[in-house]
Amino acid sequence: MKLPSLVWGSPQWSSVAGILAGLAVAALLWNYARARAGRPVRLAAATLKAIGFAALLIALVEPMLTGTRPRRGANAFVILADNSQSMLIRDGRGTPTRGEWLRDRLGKEAAWKTRLEQDFDVRRYAFDSHLRAVEGFDTLVFDGVGSSLGTSLQSLAKRFHGLPIAGVLVFTDGSRTDTGDIDTAQLPPIFPVIPPSRGGGRDIGVRGVSITQTNFEAAPVVLRADVAATGYRGRPIVAVVTDETGKDVERQEMSANRDDRPLSFRFQFRPETKGLAFYRVRAFARDAEIPADPDAAVPPSSGDSDGGEQTVANNSRLVVVDQGGGPYRVLYVSGRPDPEFGFLRRALEADDQVGIVGLIRIARKQPKFDFRSGRRGEANPFYEGFDQSDPDLAERSDQPVLARFGTTGPDELRDGFPKTAEELYPYHAVILDDLESSFFTADQLALLRNFVSQRGGGLMMLGGPDSFADGRYDRTPVGELLPVYLDRSTPPSNGDADYRLSLTREGFLQPWVRLRKTEEDERKRLDELPTLPVLNQVRGIKPGAVVLSEARDGSGRTAPALVAQPFGKGRVASMLLGGLWRWDLKRTDPNDVEPKRAWRQTIRWLVADVPRRIEVTARPVADATAPAVDLRVRVRDALYLPLDNARVTLKITAPGGEELNLDAQPDGREAGTYAATYVTRKAGPYRLLASATAPDGSAVGQRETGWAAQPAADEFARLEPDRAWLESIASRTGGEVVDGDRLGAFVSSLSSRDAPIKEPWTAPLWHQPLYFLIAIACLAGEWGIRRLNGLP
Repeated sequence: MKLPSLVWGSPQWSSVAGILAGLAVAALLWNYARARAGRPVRLAAATLKAIGFAALLIALVEPMLTGTRPRRGANAFVILADNSQSMLIRDGRGTPTRGEWLRDRLGKEAAWKTRLEQDFDVRRYAFDSHLRAVEGFDTLVFDGVGSSLGTSLQSLAKRFHGLPIAGVLVFTDGSRTDTGDIDTAQLPPIFPVIPPSRGGGRDIGVRGVSITQTNFEAAPVVLRADVAATGYRGRPIVAVVTDETGKDVERQEMSANRDDRPLSFRFQFRPETKGLAFYRVRAFARDAEIPADPDAAVPPSSGDSDGGEQTVANNSRLVVVDQGGGPYRVLYVSGRPDPEFGFLRRALEADDQVGIVGLIRIARKQPKFDFRSGRRGEANPFYEGFDQSDPDLAERSDQPVLARFGTTGPDELRDGFPKTAEELYPYHAVILDDLESSFFTADQLALLRNFVSQRGGGLMMLGGPDSFADGRYDRTPVGELLPVYLDRSTPPSNGDADYRLSLTREGFLQPWVRLRKTEEDERKRLDELPTLPVLNQVRGIKPGAVVLSEARDGSGRTAPALVAQPFGKGRVASMLLGGLWRWDLKRTDPNDVEPKRAWRQTIRWLVADVPRRIEVTARPVADATAPAVDLRVRVRDALYLPLDNARVTLKITAPGGEELNLDAQPDGREAGTYAATYVTRKAGPYRLLASATAPDGSAVGQRETGWAAQPAADEFARLEPDRAWLESIASRTGGEVVDGDRLGAFVSSLSSRDAPIKEPWTAPLWHQPLYFLIAIACLAGEWGIRRLNGLP
């Protein structure tokens, strides 16, 4: 708001006014100096008379007020009304709903609207999930699904771009379902009008749900739910997780203590099926359980007048759990036959998502025999005709003898360890067990490094006499990616000492490292493990690596046992202990499955984040004018480089089983990325199956994901008006929050506010009644003082 400035209309009369002012001052001083009255009386009377004379003398120079005001009818002013379901909330018993309060303020006979239309070009809009122009507000029924307030304000800014708009008067409670950031630099002044909220309502709502998927086999899914319970202090609140069939997975109960602090529920469970699954979290009072009905989304207009909740639309939320990353393939390469591979295979039999392929060296080199006859230089006639003249086809007898296990065909690993990326990259992880570096060629060692850094695979090296520094991996590409330093050759202890495993603090924090839920139980389990005699000593760990477990000998000295670090796009782990199979062999309880679980969790961690040839994401579009989901598919070739010119099809299964096929288009911003946008029409779970075909017509693969559309739950995530956010938007745009009962005063103040198109105005000060009233009041006051004190 700008105050007017003061200018002089007839400055040529200023000298006359000054002479008269001087004579008046002299007359006052002479008159009151001779007056027989007390000093305070003379001072008060002289001051009042001086002010009165000054006001009359100033009128000689014509003082004028001047300023600018919005030109009538030249500027637009928008009235924006919220039509979402949250306006049906009743904030107290016997009070009107927020929508009824809004309609009462926006009625046709509202005097403030008439005044606003006289000065501005008034435009009327309503919003819920999208913005639209309306003729009037009498037809609002407040049934909109979603409240895209931020998106609607930005859409208004785009519509009026380059046009004069003085402001936006927004009637809303501030409950938003679009959570994106708002660029306030392009917005006109925003003036929110917020419905009054007196509190006192009762409600239970699931405000937020988060999912953490871990490699902890006993409970690979951790679900956290924040439940707000207003008006239920001291009463038990129940939270239940149910699967898609409505079966209870886990149920917990907590007591509500404070209205301003939500209850935090933490669920741990193992999904019964692999792949994509949807779970629902419900919350309710123990003595008033609500049905697991996802369609109960519209709040009753009666609010809590019957003693129940204000709405049940926010009592449940859907969450997506994706356990379908597999199948994974792990390549195990060992330098000698030992029980480790058999133990590992038996451990992974219980995991249908992970398959292991073994390449085990039976002998370092096959013995070469040359049967000859007694005659010098002549072959034994018994073997005549069996010579192979082609050296490329001749069987070489000076190569290691390798045994293959778990291969999918006769050609897999036929020539030993993979020599090309096309052969190695189909695996998701590689385990090296007691194998010296000379087993590999220089190209194979570089290929292993690229497998981790570029392809994003996992690598683990196990301890043994031919591992780490003793396998001469220092100064090799594999040594570069290991998380430990190999530049000191310390022979591995093999039978000289017995080592017991213990977890570090970082190890206890990693779900895939521990097997039991509490630290006390995990320490007890480790104390019961048999000791191991083999440990590869290293100088230290590299920067960025983490020691997850330590090996402790009988004298109490410790050394790193399990060390991990990220490397490029993948991850690497070093298990410096050897002979892990002894833990399974020496178990006292034949039903103890924890050693196998330890291997399964470790392998799961090793392959958890390995990229696949096709990956798909589904994220809500923040600035869309309708509830939309951005679908993106990343496609890679056999070398895991971005694949362009592929054909990507999307099969979307909506709630109720309705299917829709879309073609994703190439995204020009990123190679190998294809995008599409889908607008959700129904609330519920959505499934997406993305399929990619290479330019040559070969199938690249498929990938499934999903999302949950629940606009009602988002709309009623919080029931109280979001005054803080509205005040922030108003302050950042140069507006202010307007009292709904003082709209007339607000509209009157618009004439003194800034606007794109303005016009100057002037008004003589001496035309103002108040001006002369002050002058007359001062002279009358001076006369009264004189009469009361008997002055002439």
